Amino acid sequence: MLVRLLTRVLAAVALLALVWRLGSVGGSGADSWIRPVGGPRGPVRILQFYATTGMLVAGGKAKLCYGVENAKAVHISPRLPGVVPALNRCLEIGPERTTHYTILAEGFDGAFVTRFFTLVVEDAPDAEDRGGLNFASLRRGRSHFLNLDAARAHP
Repeated sequence: MLVRLLTRVLAAVALLALVWRLGSVGGSGADSWIRPVGGPRGPVRILQFYATTGMLVAGGKAKLCYGVENAKAVHISPRLPGVVPALNRCLEIGPERTTHYTILAEGFDGAFVTRFFTLVVEDAPDAEDRGGLNFASLRRGRSHFLNLDAARAHP
């Protein structure tokens, strides 16, 4: 019984030593996959920053999604409410015109990283164009039928 207990304890210690060596516990850098509580943090990174669509019709809505790692503060311009450091977060946006979005993440070490994208906003179709063919409606995946008689009647 005592021999069996000692064998298990030694196996557990050997496994712990192996994990300690492979994980570089207490180390720093990219080779450390186990970080002790309160240990040094890695560099700040922006994991994702995008809109759920590449183009909007004026008055439309989209989601702006972002994710950061090792950030103590996050700022998005133009200013949006509810921006906090998160691995994966989406906010609803509805810009009135084409808008350039920028994210700035500040790390615990004082370093900054940034990314940007532009969301194109097109004017809503006029009343005359509602049945017509336009780029915005094609992007939304609608079916279209072209009436050549109607097109000839309104040059």
